[in-house]
Amino acid sequence: MKTNDFIRKSLLMAAMLLATGLVAEAQFGKGVLDKVKSAAKAESNAGSGKSGNAIQSVSGKAATATGNALYVSLEKGSARADGSKATPMKDIQKAIDKAANGDVVRIAQGNYLGNLDRGWIQIKGKYVSLEGGWNDDFTERNPVKYITRIQPTVQQRGTIGQGLLMIEATSNKNEQIIIDGIFFDLGLVHEYAKADPTDERFGCPEGCETGRIMPVGNPPNKTIRLIGGKVAGKLVIRNCMFLNASFNAIIMTSMGGAWEIYNNVFVSNLYASCEINGGLNQTSGGAHQSTVDFHHNTVLFSWPTTKEMESMGYGYRFKNGADHNVHHNIFGCNNFGALDGGWDDSNLPADKRKICSAYDNLFFMNKGDIVLAGTSGGKWLNVPAKRFDEVEMLTKYENNRELPSTSKFKDLIDQPYLKGFASLKIMTTESYDPNSAANLYREAHGLNKQGTMTTRVSMFGNRYNFDKAVKFFGAEPGYGAQMPE
Repeated sequence: MKTNDFIRKSLLMAAMLLATGLVAEAQFGKGVLDKVKSAAKAESNAGSGKSGNAIQSVSGKAATATGNALYVSLEKGSARADGSKATPMKDIQKAIDKAANGDVVRIAQGNYLGNLDRGWIQIKGKYVSLEGGWNDDFTERNPVKYITRIQPTVQQRGTIGQGLLMIEATSNKNEQIIIDGIFFDLGLVHEYAKADPTDERFGCPEGCETGRIMPVGNPPNKTIRLIGGKVAGKLVIRNCMFLNASFNAIIMTSMGGAWEIYNNVFVSNLYASCEINGGLNQTSGGAHQSTVDFHHNTVLFSWPTTKEMESMGYGYRFKNGADHNVHHNIFGCNNFGALDGGWDDSNLPADKRKICSAYDNLFFMNKGDIVLAGTSGGKWLNVPAKRFDEVEMLTKYENNRELPSTSKFKDLIDQPYLKGFASLKIMTTESYDPNSAANLYREAHGLNKQGTMTTRVSMFGNRYNFDKAVKFFGAEPGYGAQMPE
């Protein structure tokens, strides 16, 4: 028997740097701070039938729903109500089905599981916005205080579709959809190994609430996204939380339009936290019709596809067919890379390729702050933030840096989870006995002899606690998700 015990993660040094504070100081400009003061402002006119939502994005854009408002309350709603403020519905899906293009569904606090508690909802063939975070009588809105969540449990394992929220609206590039103040979590659905740190098979660091996630794709675990679908037009996703996805937190295709994804928290998602593909670049005149402004998000612990950790595990992906603008985010502890720059539009003419920018972001403990394809040998290039000026694919690249030593952000991370990630290791055991009974039998019948390989990890995709993830809103002034006001 031959045993190779090796560590594929060079994260201990990063952990030491984080612990000792040997990172660059943040430089906050007055202009940035002034913008942050007005970030995620909620000025909703709850008394009228029209949407008064005027939450300001940090970039100064003010996407608002302009149609009628329908109301949903798990506590006070009823199945046959008309959806007015006085008589709210009980089911988000029924409100969506009733709504017309441009309408907004206002949702009170509670855990909403879709029609007949199937575990997911969909917006199909129309442009309807969702606005969570209201109290039960719709007199006050605070997404962090009055939490609207889609958080299914094992009871929904057999009825969840491809994602918790699936959107398909491609008929009108002049319409918009806003998803605002909804917290998505799949951590109660998946099967995890036992929370037993004494048994290395379970991949459970001391103090974590679960062991590693069990193989995705093998029952009962499925590949489930949190938001998925295809949209033409403007899409805004803000003030949301994305937790414990088994197949990307957000994975969508843009069929043309200006998208903005901001002021969200992403924690412990498999494959990637955010992946937006453009669906028009290959068509005549389709270049640069899809843009994504990804800013002021907190993106932590993006995990690979399997416990062997051979692929994926990205925070944000610069996918083909869209132009990407990434700024004022916090990217920490993303297993393979904070940013994925390995996708190449080189098969297209130069004027049709994507335009990518990454500037004014904070990074810590990522294997690579941006990951690029090497020119030969099949090896990836892990580029630190301080060298983004050398990355030719980035049009704008200034002021990317490590989390400042004065930051208290790292103190808000679940400490057993962070410690487990910092000491992550993979143990591979190989076994080959040419004279075993099985191999002698195979030899006698002209078959190749076989060995076995067992991989164990000290941590992989462990569930991150919902309440602890909420604390990341407002954790770092000017960067990452700010506190919705």
